[in-house]
This record gives sequence, structure tokens and C-alpha cells, in this order.
Amino acid sequence: MSKEIRKLKLAELGRVSLEAFKNQPKIPIVLVLDNIRSAMNVGSLFRTGDAFALERIILSGITAQPPHKEILKTAIGATSSVQWEYIDDVEIAANRLRNEGYRLIGIEQTTRSVPLSSVKVDQQEQYAIFLGNEVDGLSGTLLPILDQSIEIAQYGTKHSLNVAVCGGIVLWHYAQAYHLP
Repeated sequence: MSKEIRKLKLAELGRVSLEAFKNQPKIPIVLVLDNIRSAMNVGSLFRTGDAFALERIILSGITAQPPHKEILKTAIGATSSVQWEYIDDVEIAANRLRNEGYRLIGIEQTTRSVPLSSVKVDQQEQYAIFLGNEVDGLSGTLLPILDQSIEIAQYGTKHSLNVAVCGGIVLWHYAQAYHLP
């Protein structure tokens, strides 16, 4: 017995207005972008931040800032819904976040990284998740400051994912803990 299937119309998606989104509770995650070269990756991460209702995004180093044409192209409005700020030095951002009570989580393959699949998210914690440059990863001076390094298990030949894809996977994992019924 076959059931009819169709795409939902925009009106059926139950999206909240921009004003309602800004006023709704956010999950206690700050995404920190450390020297991201591609403005399109930055825009994609803004969309992910909107999708999971992140608290805010911090841009640092060479990371492009809105209103950049390529950010706006991929963010499709998320630069208006997601709170963001620019802090030039990622170490200053990290220390400020630690002083605000965030656990500092770097997404990087290190000698001490743990697989994302083993990470248990504590809903009582606040997290700052750091994503690094597409070629060089996180700034080396940031690594000793982090509370934890996490990596995504991979089974191919490249041993890396696009930073926006990586961010989407990690943020989905964390967001699920806060959005469970």
C-alpha cells in the first residue's frame, strides 16, 4: 500500500519570524571561527547556527565578516538572526569565554582528541566550539587552552572534512542534547 508523499510548502514548515527567533531561548553554545578563509563557509556556518538556535558566533583572525557578498549568499539571512561579534585574537576570545563559564572545545585531530561519537553533552554546561582554518586547522597557540579536542571518525583517504560540513556534524551532535523532549 503506497502513501502519497509531497514536499511541504513554506507555510507548512512552521518557521518562526525573525523577531520571534531573536526572542526565543538559545542553546548555550558559542561557535568560534578561527581564521576561516572562505566567506562561503562562514555563511554556511551562520545558517547552521540559525538552524540549531546557537547563542552566538564569534569571528576571529582573517575570518570574513558580514556584510560580505559570499557570506550573505550562503547565509540567506542568518546573519540577521544569529548574534555575532568579531574578536581579532582567538586566544582573547577563548579566555573571555572561559571566564564566562564556557567549556572550550576544539574540533581538531590532535594527540589527545576524542571521537565525537564518545562525547556526552551535559545540558548543564555551556560550550564554546572552535573551528579552524581550512588548511591549517586551529591556531597552535589555542590548543593548550582548550578543555577538549574532538575529531570526527573518517574512513576515506582524505582525513578531513570541509569546515562547514564538520561544523554541521558537530553542532548537530551538541544541539540534540538540548532539544531532546
